[in-house]
Amino acid sequence: MKKSTLALAVYAGVLATQAGAAGFLDDSKATLSSRTLYFEQDPRENRNASGTLKGQDQRQTTQGFLFNFISGYTPGTVGFGLDVQGMYGINLSGGIDNRLPTTPNTVSPTSSDGSPVADWARAGANAKVKLSKTELKVGNALQPNLPILVANDGRLLPQTFQGGIVTSKELDGLTLTAGKLTQAASRASSNYADMSLNGGYKGSNNFQFAGGDYKVTKDLTVQYYYANLEDYYKQHFLGLVHILPIAEDQSFKTDLRYFHSTSDGENSNQAVNTGYRFTNGYSKKGQGEVDNNTWTAMFTYTLGGNAFLLGYQSVSDDGAMPVMNNGSVTRNGLANGRNEGEGGNSVYLFTDSMITNFTRTGEQTKFGQYSYDFARLGVPGLKAAIAYLYGDQIRLQDARLGRGSEWERDMRIDYVFQEGLMKGFGVTLRRANLRSDSDLYASQQDTDQTRLVLNYTYAFK
Repeated sequence: MKKSTLALAVYAGVLATQAGAAGFLDDSKATLSSRTLYFEQDPRENRNASGTLKGQDQRQTTQGFLFNFISGYTPGTVGFGLDVQGMYGINLSGGIDNRLPTTPNTVSPTSSDGSPVADWARAGANAKVKLSKTELKVGNALQPNLPILVANDGRLLPQTFQGGIVTSKELDGLTLTAGKLTQAASRASSNYADMSLNGGYKGSNNFQFAGGDYKVTKDLTVQYYYANLEDYYKQHFLGLVHILPIAEDQSFKTDLRYFHSTSDGENSNQAVNTGYRFTNGYSKKGQGEVDNNTWTAMFTYTLGGNAFLLGYQSVSDDGAMPVMNNGSVTRNGLANGRNEGEGGNSVYLFTDSMITNFTRTGEQTKFGQYSYDFARLGVPGLKAAIAYLYGDQIRLQDARLGRGSEWERDMRIDYVFQEGLMKGFGVTLRRANLRSDSDLYASQQDTDQTRLVLNYTYAFK
């Protein structure tokens, strides 16, 4: 038994003696969520100009269950609590045909022959302590949603992290957050692994961060965060969000974000291959070293049920934007001789789309989205959106090839039943098409992707 698991067990035993205390159980809640996912990915052309295999078809149906118990706090100046989480995934059908053990499976872990496992599970818990308006959580079921780290929930089960996070709201309008994470369990994995960047085959078990959100006025929020993934990168983030009320049912939102990322520790030493590399296209300081500035501006006009979004994003010419990954802690990216569903990440940018995220070296992206809430037409629970993103000026390894470009179109429709026996049952259909100069850079490919998701959450009373 790991020390962290043993510590949580001891903590749970202590809390058990106080479970009857007002607050711990009275303020607790437990839910069981069911998610059915049909995932289809067609890489269109499987080989680039050099004949290198780039991707394989994947059509897979899976069923997932997520149990969450969130306790209240014991009475007293210092309150104690415990959150427990359990996940279980089942492969119902499909996977990747003609697969190899090294072929990534983005929905479930794979067996030694590369086929999806029949089922997989993961469990975790967070011990928590609260003093006044300051809360500390320590455990292996953390799901941060911060500008410098967003837990990924893009497949069947959510990504979780191990470590500790403290959040303080002692001052009105100011939320301070800090923490340290040591490992992560990916969205399609049953195991925890060290963290890394794309291309790194050595992991880091030290991700530290701190920052805050300050509400200057009810309509204006400013943000600053600092993060450091040891031996990979250091990152500063600045953000500003302003909402301008125009009239009843009408507003204009401005959202500005800026990331400045540089190399840290072993990632700075690219004279030798240390394994702490970052490979996502061209890098001015040598292949594998982090050196990036990324900024984005988004403007959203809302009128009744309509929302119109336009924006622009710029990635600097010196290197791509680093986005934390996990797994890949051996040279061939495998654990125990097979792909265990590790990998998959999210980034705090609107361009973090279904298939790609438009963060390549030098990439300049124009994007727009239109969404509509059909509640305004008397159909509550029904929403639809369509987005288009176009990125060009992608800097390639070989300057003689010029600059690359890519575009993605995303469409989605969501419906949640509002009453009757199916109340709370949700259906989401998403479709995306990605097209790019695939012959110019092998790491990207033309892809069509479809996701059909059925969701239902039961709250225990």
